[in-house]
Amino acid sequence: MLQSRMGGNTLGVHASVFVAGWNDAEVDRALQATKRAGFHFIEIPLLNPGNVDAVSTRKKLEEYGLSVTCSLGLGFASDISSPDQEIVKRGESLLMEALDVASALDSSYLGGVLYSAMGKYVGPAWPGAEAQVADVLRRLAARAGERGITIGLEPVNRYESNLVNSARQALALIRLTEATNIVVHLDVYHMNIEEGDLEQPVLECGQRLGYVHVGESHRGYLGTGTIDFPQFFRALARAGYEGPIAFESFSSAVVSRDFSSALAIWRDLWDDGEDLARAAREFIDQQLHAAGRAVNLSISDSDS
Repeated sequence: MLQSRMGGNTLGVHASVFVAGWNDAEVDRALQATKRAGFHFIEIPLLNPGNVDAVSTRKKLEEYGLSVTCSLGLGFASDISSPDQEIVKRGESLLMEALDVASALDSSYLGGVLYSAMGKYVGPAWPGAEAQVADVLRRLAARAGERGITIGLEPVNRYESNLVNSARQALALIRLTEATNIVVHLDVYHMNIEEGDLEQPVLECGQRLGYVHVGESHRGYLGTGTIDFPQFFRALARAGYEGPIAFESFSSAVVSRDFSSALAIWRDLWDDGEDLARAAREFIDQQLHAAGRAVNLSISDSDS
């Protein structure tokens, strides 16, 4: 996984904070903004892998001195949890294509909603869905392992998947795959909806926690919503988590209306991605330092 130049966690930002697509101008804009905000890496969504010029992007990443991670969410036409086997084949093909692009970008990580469509289902998953998904992910992980890539499964809220809504469900699915290079990708925005608290899931994941998304309850500026960030960051410190932490937020002021509609972004709480990113970088730094002090103090008190 990503290693920080300064030690500790590597900090990144989702490209959709800055741009809607990935043409040459958008690549430059996103990488410049990422660098100015002080992040170590940028997360590139591969919803349409063929739209990413991996050779050009990799060259520009090197120019800016940035690392990269990749993510995506499947659609209903590529849902590997579907009982329709033609849809499953299409979904597996898309995952493999995204893996190829991630490898070409020199990303060591591909994560997100890789197990079902990212959208609201009208009913529960069918009985064979989990086993079928595990089979597809096992093949994906095997190919990813050959390229030194880790696969991440991101539990999302009940309105964006009917299969994996909690860390515990993600862990169960990973066990079914029997793959060693699949990790849990926790997103505090979704945890705030589905989990009982923001600490226990982190501790339950333990060494299987491999990637973290940080976002506010209303998708706006960090610290202006209802998420208990101190509890979450203390849990990361207690668990000894030293992996990537990526800031994620969406606004129709930047991304396409279709993407905003898919994520139910009806109220845009920001319109300046660079200002949002700089504020997020400072907020995350503050939370990491405060959590580290709190956990170290707790350990000192227990030893005395």
